[in-house]
Formats: sequence, C-alpha cells, structure tokens
Amino acid sequence: MILITGAAGYIGSITSYHFLKNNYKVIGIDNISTGNARALEVLNKFDNFKFYEGNFGNLELLEQIVTNNKIDFVVHFAANTSVFESTQNPLKYHDNNVSNMINLLKICEKYDINNFIFSSSAATYGEPKTNELITEDTPKNPINPYGLTKLIGEYILNDLSNAKKEFNFIALRYFNVAGASLIAPLGQFSKSSLLIKIAAECAANKRDKMYLYGNDYNTPDGTCVRDYIHVDDLAIAHIEALKYLKNQKTSQAFNVGYSKGTSVKEVIDIMKKISGNDFKVEMADRRTGDPSSLVASNKKITSLTDWKYSNDNLELICKSAYEWELKI
Repeated sequence: MILITGAAGYIGSITSYHFLKNNYKVIGIDNISTGNARALEVLNKFDNFKFYEGNFGNLELLEQIVTNNKIDFVVHFAANTSVFESTQNPLKYHDNNVSNMINLLKICEKYDINNFIFSSSAATYGEPKTNELITEDTPKNPINPYGLTKLIGEYILNDLSNAKKEFNFIALRYFNVAGASLIAPLGQFSKSSLLIKIAAECAANKRDKMYLYGNDYNTPDGTCVRDYIHVDDLAIAHIEALKYLKNQKTSQAFNVGYSKGTSVKEVIDIMKKISGNDFKVEMADRRTGDPSSLVASNKKITSLTDWKYSNDNLELICKSAYEWELKI
C-alpha cells in the first residue's frame, strides 16, 4: 500500500490516478490548501483509494493513518512550490517543506516504512555554470528558498538512509511539469505560477494578459529556457521509481525531463498558435530567483529504470493545457 501526500494536488492527483489504474492500493492525504476537491471526486471512484484530509506534518493524523493501514511506500508530493513566493516568505517554505517533512519521516522511522519517493526539483541546481545538460552530479547551489528546501529534504533523506540501512529513497528532480492528463479527467485546477498554465488561461480568456519576466538572459532569444515535461510522463516515472526501490533496495536521485530546452517566448508563441488567440503579453523585470536555463540529462533514469516517455511534444503539452482550461 502506498501513502501519497498532496494527493489532491496537480501532480499528486494525476500520479495517484496512474498508480490506481495499475492496481496499486493508495492512501491519500491532503489539506486541500492548494489541492482541489474535484480531483478527489475522480480518485474516489476507485475502490483501491482511501483519503484522509489534513496536513502531512500532523503527527497525530499520521499515527492514525499508519496504524490503520499497512503502508509499504510513501510518495511525498505535499509542499509549497512557488519560487517567487519562497523569496518573499521563506519561513513558510522551511516550515512546511522541511519541518513537516521531518514529522513525516519520524513516522516512517517509527513504523519501519522504508521506501520513500521524494518530489524534488531542478531548483536544487540553482544557476549551473555550464550550458551542457544538467546531470545528477552537477553541483547543487540553489538560488531561492524553494530550491534550498528541496535540497535540504534530499540531505535529510540521505542522512536517514545512512543511519538506517534498510531505509531507501529516490529523489525525483522534476524539471518543468506541464499539461493536463491525457488518460484522466485531471489537470491543474488551481491558480499557478507555472508558465504553461498561465499562458493557457490567457488563451482561454481567463486572464487579460500575462507578463514576460526579462528578455536579457544569456539564452538564444533572451528569455529563460526550461525543460518542459508532460505530467503523465512524470507520473509514470514515479511508478518506475517505486519498482526500482522494490527490486534494487538502493537510494538514488534522478532527473526527470526530456533533455530538451524551450524558451519562455517559444512557449508563448506555441500557445498562441494552438489557441488562435494572440493574447496580450507585457514585458516586466526579471523575477528574483529565476535561473536562465535548466535542461535535464535523463540518461540516468532511462538507463537504471524502465521509464519511457511518450508525450515529448510541446504542442501536445500546450494543447492539453489549453483544452483543460476550456473545460474547467
């Protein structure tokens, strides 16, 4: 049985759906602060899903969950995730992303739950000093509190694994997750700072305009470059990570991306093309904490696991996001 924190959130709900469709038993926990009850309506249709509402750092609730259910794996999504917000309110990020995670790990240690999959981030790398693809060995030097809290989470997991030999984890360093699921009636319900979500809202006339934060970066067109990955492919990476933990019983960190960079301007142009809506884009100053380019090398995860992706197409990703906005 799998405990999934943040199960009502964007990535958490879609990954839960994939696990459930593959006949895993899932226990979900979410405080519905950024998650959405409509996602739970979809998940609750599965007999192999059970949900608890509350904070993943609540020790009393966690005790209740693990004593009433035989948990074998934890997949930990629940976190605050806005880079810019983290620069304005860092204590919120350290409290939730670090302190609450420690409470979750205390329960794992107490009840011998020894398999942990962690939702980490490319933000752990900060601003790499090379234009080459980022590997898992690229130095970690986060430039915002969000990325720092994710790196601290990895350090804590590594320390626990060293202290308790039977405890193993996988840290999945997400690059830029986007799009709506192609197999489930799920996507991003809530407002977000993610580029493709915002562009899709503009294309669907839910926003009057969007902002392009800086056009003087050291990139081909001056706008930030990112590695955009479709949410279904990311969800499948979690299933393969779980299989790896089960079979290999060793800890790993894996980048999860397509090894392909696309600029902010290119994304906006594609969304305009897909929707036929030449929505308004205004220039704005750079945002604090935004690195110029983050593109993954995915060689490690593709060589050590059976992860295969099928949605490596930015037009498809943008189309799924746009069509989702038209539905909700």
